Amino acid sequence: MPAVRSRALVAGPTPLKHVDFILNSAAVAGLLGGEEALTSMAAVHVFGGKTWLGWYNSPGSYTMGLRFMQLARSAVPAYDDGEVQADLATLFEYNGWRGPKFTAVHSGTIMQDTGHIAALLMKECAELGAAAIAGGRKTQSFGVTIARLRSPPKASVEVPSPRPYVVFFASIPILVSVSTCVLSAVYQDWYGFAIIFFGIIANGFASMVIGFGKFQFTHPEPAPGSPPGDGILGCDEGIVLLKGAEGAVNAVTRGRFFLLFESKDASRNLRICSILLITQSLVMLILISQSSFFGQLMFVISLATSWGYNLWLWTFDKEKIQREILRKVLGKPKLTKFILRTRTSMLVFVALALKLTDAKEITKVFLVPDTLVWDKWKKIVIKGLRDERNLEFEDADWNCDGFSVEQKTLLKTLLEDAMVAYKLFDEHKGEIVVDEKEVVGNEETVGSEKEVAG
Repeated sequence: MPAVRSRALVAGPTPLKHVDFILNSAAVAGLLGGEEALTSMAAVHVFGGKTWLGWYNSPGSYTMGLRFMQLARSAVPAYDDGEVQADLATLFEYNGWRGPKFTAVHSGTIMQDTGHIAALLMKECAELGAAAIAGGRKTQSFGVTIARLRSPPKASVEVPSPRPYVVFFASIPILVSVSTCVLSAVYQDWYGFAIIFFGIIANGFASMVIGFGKFQFTHPEPAPGSPPGDGILGCDEGIVLLKGAEGAVNAVTRGRFFLLFESKDASRNLRICSILLITQSLVMLILISQSSFFGQLMFVISLATSWGYNLWLWTFDKEKIQREILRKVLGKPKLTKFILRTRTSMLVFVALALKLTDAKEITKVFLVPDTLVWDKWKKIVIKGLRDERNLEFEDADWNCDGFSVEQKTLLKTLLEDAMVAYKLFDEHKGEIVVDEKEVVGNEETVGSEKEVAG
């Protein structure tokens, strides 16, 4: 009985109809999974110990190749001879976030946008539990976190030690890729062997080059004699009060991570990685179809295993791991969060926590409506702050001549909010006010470990 031939889906003659070359759709799978593959590459510095654990055939090589080319273009010579630094934002998106607004109350600096470090700290503070909640009336809750910073951090960042389970799972795609490559050679499927081998070399070399870079942290150095860097980070709904030396605050508002390569050929090596990865994706797309079914099966098994490993790494909360690194970089600052129930209480609490006594500095915090009642409220509260006395008010403070009954009632309510804020501050003063022994200027001095431990 003659074999039944499938009906052609294309009627009529087509160009190159006598060519036996077939493009196999299985090769397209190798172009997918780029984000997961980049996560695996980022694990070199996030999880630690993966410099030599990237030697496997990985999908997503085209996406990685484009990112490596961007990283190579961002590489610039460092101040030291023979060293090159590259911006991590282009590859790992460590610096890709925009942080909130920052206002320095002493120096007058205002930054509309901060960087990735400030955004990480804001997320860290958002997850904190409140140490105390203010009483009084409630209109809208405002979180205020006191961040007591230590001395400015050092440039070098300690990469986490290799985690045993990460090393164990990383060995699985390596063994599978090597095994499928060897089996393809044993059965003389040289197309399958070449594609898998090329993938191992391209991904392994890229992982090695990234791993040789040192994970560094940098921030602008303040001028000698700079005032304390105390300031307000964030918006009304979530505020972080940065308290410490100017250099320590700069580390949060203008600090960034980067890779430092000791070789002046780092940019060239990154470009080679990019060319290898992009070439791998194109060669894989064209040549794997010429392999036998066995070779194609070995290729798909190697990719599937690698994709599963990359996907497993992708499920980790890398942001949380970065925040752990950030806490180490900043010297494990003490973070204490309070909840204020009204905006008025929040403003007074911020002024008290920052120990503001200068009227110009206080008005940077008291951005309130320009009305008769609010102007009177500002004068009363600012006078109390400047005299450094308890914010306790009496009937004479709100029974002002020329005020209507409604205006007196409103002023009384606002002054009561200020008293609520002062009561909360007074009860937790030891957790809010920075001990002068912790930081003096830009030099770290003797301080209690209990005070600075996060």
